[in-house]
Amino acid sequence: MLHPLSSDTASRHPTWLLIALACVLVAVLSAILHLRAGFADQPPTPEPLPVRGIDFVLEPGFVRSLRFTGVVRARDQSEAGFELPGMVRELAVEEGDRLTEGAVIARLDTSQLKARRRVAAADLTSVEAELELARLRAERQRKLRASGAVSVQDYDATRLAAQALEGRLASLAAQLQSIDIDLHKSVLHAPWNGVVAQRYLDTGAIVAAGTPVVRLLRTEQLEARIGIPTQHLHALQTGREYRLLLRTGPVAARLRAVHPDVEPLTRTALAVFVLPDANQSLDGEPVSLLLKEEIASEGGWLPVSALLEGERGAWSVLRLQAREASTVAVREMVEVLEIDGDRAFVRGSLQSGQTVIADGIHRIAAGTPVRPLER
Repeated sequence: MLHPLSSDTASRHPTWLLIALACVLVAVLSAILHLRAGFADQPPTPEPLPVRGIDFVLEPGFVRSLRFTGVVRARDQSEAGFELPGMVRELAVEEGDRLTEGAVIARLDTSQLKARRRVAAADLTSVEAELELARLRAERQRKLRASGAVSVQDYDATRLAAQALEGRLASLAAQLQSIDIDLHKSVLHAPWNGVVAQRYLDTGAIVAAGTPVVRLLRTEQLEARIGIPTQHLHALQTGREYRLLLRTGPVAARLRAVHPDVEPLTRTALAVFVLPDANQSLDGEPVSLLLKEEIASEGGWLPVSALLEGERGAWSVLRLQAREASTVAVREMVEVLEIDGDRAFVRGSLQSGQTVIADGIHRIAAGTPVRPLER
């Protein structure tokens, strides 16, 4: 026989059902929140950094560029002056003037020399007349002596008087020649083709013998004088042409000589190069000698942007290494042997064919996943 449920029992069943459903809902929500919190704690997988790679190629050595600096010098330089003392009557040049050989630079006042020459010339004329008369007398005395009309003493006196006049005549002629030489030396001429670098005097100056009037520089066959360290002298050979760099550009110059001594301060030997006449170089301007030196040391060239400087001058690069399904950056230590512009020759543990990150390595740490860009 069935008995109907009481009202209390019927009301309790929905309550327990609601409680059970609430507990299940709380458990589900707690699980969801816990899973979300767990996923939030895990860092996201980083995207590989795009990098540009370059293949490292081992070479048996490299060629080092050497540059030595010197100066351009005129082969001949002269502090031109008069051999005689006197007053400068004329200066025919200014600084910067170009002169040809024999051109007049300056003149001394020659009024005293010309007066002395006139006196000497007059004396010479007088002595020539006296000598002619003495010779006539000596000839007559010789004839009279042959006939016994004059004594030996008279004849000798006449003959020796003529000889004395001959000596005086020669002396006056030499005096005239000396004055003519002084007159010639009173004009200062350019000894060779050149340019007036400096003028020391003005018109009216009183000069002693040897006082410089102008400084001249020879414009032909300029020379480059360059100090070369002794360890590089073996690369030079007298008579060969070498590449020099001037203000006007590179030129080929012949090595004329290497001085046999070493300058004590710079520890270099002076090499003298003959510059071509067509160049427009100036005395005293800088010039450089460019040489190549082969260095036998295994390594390879990398861009300077691929190098990272560490402590105490250590250098490193980042190379690419494949790991499972990714590529990472691996640090390699290298030694820099030479820097040429934007590239460097390095040696270390790198092997030929390995790929090195070419730039941007300051933002990449070792072990960072990377993605090589297509080349």
